[in-house]
Amino acid sequence: MTKSPPVRRAPSALPIARSIGLPTVLLATILVAACGGTGSPGPSGSPGTSPEPTGTQGAIEHPSGPTDVVLRFEEGGGLMAFGALAGQAPTFTLYGDGTAIFRDWTQQQPPAVGDVLPQLPFQIVRLTEDQVQELLAFAVGPGGLDVARQAYDPGNVADAATAIFTITAGGITKNVSVVALGFDNPQSPDALILKQLASLGERLRGFSAPGTAIWAPDRYRGILSEDAFGNPRDWPWTAIAPADFKPLQLPTGMSWNARTMTAAEVGALGLEGIEGGFLNLVLHGPGDGKVYSFTLRPLLPDEAA
Repeated sequence: MTKSPPVRRAPSALPIARSIGLPTVLLATILVAACGGTGSPGPSGSPGTSPEPTGTQGAIEHPSGPTDVVLRFEEGGGLMAFGALAGQAPTFTLYGDGTAIFRDWTQQQPPAVGDVLPQLPFQIVRLTEDQVQELLAFAVGPGGLDVARQAYDPGNVADAATAIFTITAGGITKNVSVVALGFDNPQSPDALILKQLASLGERLRGFSAPGTAIWAPDRYRGILSEDAFGNPRDWPWTAIAPADFKPLQLPTGMSWNARTMTAAEVGALGLEGIEGGFLNLVLHGPGDGKVYSFTLRPLLPDEAA
């Protein structure tokens, strides 16, 4: 049986750096010569603790702060249940100090615990600057982000998820959204770039590196809904009421009642193996006669409550 990796905590510092452009000739050199390395944590075993940021030392310049998003990949939307939408989170995020926090979707989904559906845990690793450079060179070159426009929609795929790539590196700052990423449509005039973006999505969806550990979030988003199905449990908190979950409007236009939860408040649930969050914990309301569905979703270091 594989031994579980150690748990590491999230970074907390907030320095910021500017991104600067990458000359075309230099990018071509990187695409030919770049190669991977081995991942290693910072000197203290946690991200964000290297003596000096390395973002301006490589060929592709990028922000260097531990909460500066350099590259991100997220998929969601389409035909999904409410809980899945509420629990949606980025699959992969690379921060400026080389910290990568990601879910490896090649792994098997955790088994259900009654009505509760635990989600894949996030993993964390500190990449070397050489590894960061290799990944960024792939993303902006073979992965297509350098030349991709902001949105692609085949228009003939119903209820498909949308993939969103975010990059701030090498003078590129953009979001690229693709409906039905990986959908094969050879007749499309965008077939080549869509194939490139699909290859980047596949790489980030199955990202792995030596030295990874399970990431233990220090903050979560709890989402409460009155649309509940299953066997309800007793309300677990004495100092938190349903009224403490306030309307939250997301950039996607979706809105639900949510509250930022501490690790201690999540611990009051008494559930194991939920570092990655979960869907559909059914709860009795405290004295209001209602039944609620509770969804838990980790908050990444850069995400506001």
